[in-house]
Amino acid sequence: MGTSAKPAEGANTLNELKEFAGFDKGTQRYIRRSLDIGFQRTDAIGLWSRDPIEAASIKAQTKVYSRLDSVRAQVPEDSGLDRVEPFMAPLVTMSAFDLGQDRLSGFAAYRFLYERLIGAAARPWLPGAFCAAAALPHLHPEKRRTLLQSISEAAATAPGWSNREPVFYPEWVDKVEMSGAAN
Repeated sequence: MGTSAKPAEGANTLNELKEFAGFDKGTQRYIRRSLDIGFQRTDAIGLWSRDPIEAASIKAQTKVYSRLDSVRAQVPEDSGLDRVEPFMAPLVTMSAFDLGQDRLSGFAAYRFLYERLIGAAARPWLPGAFCAAAALPHLHPEKRRTLLQSISEAAATAPGWSNREPVFYPEWVDKVEMSGAAN
């Protein structure tokens, strides 16, 4: 009798779903919005903006995320420093934008988003990009402190990273009215 990878995939999906559910509603909303923008899944302004300020933020995010395809193509395969700059510079810029929106509460939410935006190959680079972006002066000093304290020593000093791609990609789901069913 052969074995299948399906139970492990189900467990991984459940773990990722639980992690996402642990984020506050504002963080969940921002992650879904960011994934829609990053993968150009929908009209982000039409779906996500509630006012002119949010519409402007989405336009700015769309412009910042316009470099995502390049970043995905530039993920270094090893720690060779010759490949770091074309990857890290735009990654830190995107990260600084997202952290400046004050919707990603810490490293866990940031990592969750960026593993999906870029892929599993980016995992070794995310702690460095997060710390660089979180230390930039555009953030209030108290916000910088909170963000930098959110990354665990284990995450910052991990000796290795999984190359398993994320399986749960949260999307917007419209409310469905239940008719004829007892709630």
